[in-house]
Amino acid sequence: MRAAVQRCGAYLALGLGLMAGPSASADGLQEGLWRVLNKPEINGAAGPETQNMRCLTADDVKDLSKTFSPVSRTTNSACEQVEHESTPQRLKWRLQCRGQLDMDVAGEFIFDRPDHYSATVVATSSMMGKLMQSVRTTIEGQHVGACQ
Repeated sequence: MRAAVQRCGAYLALGLGLMAGPSASADGLQEGLWRVLNKPEINGAAGPETQNMRCLTADDVKDLSKTFSPVSRTTNSACEQVEHESTPQRLKWRLQCRGQLDMDVAGEFIFDRPDHYSATVVATSSMMGKLMQSVRTTIEGQHVGACQ
């Protein structure tokens, strides 16, 4: 059971890592180098903040939904996107996975300026109806210049 929770955490972390970079539409974000700050809260306690740099090409910033929507990589679970709303300024989605380990992951991204965005991603996992982990991550992206 503990291994399943660790796998869940790894899959959620991978999914959040993929989502942590910015994207855009015609009114959206700039291509180039972005600093992305992730601030997790795990089961109500602050987790370690992480920061990464990500280079986004023109192709990367063309499709907001593709860049920011979650990627499901689960074992022994079936996932379904149960909510998806997208505008040039906002993306909101929800993914539910059911199986050996149940997961519910919801995200909302706000693209407030061409050089900045913020987001909140909430992920819960449960097994046999018992909550195993709840993670709320706030994300902030800031354009810092050209890719090198």
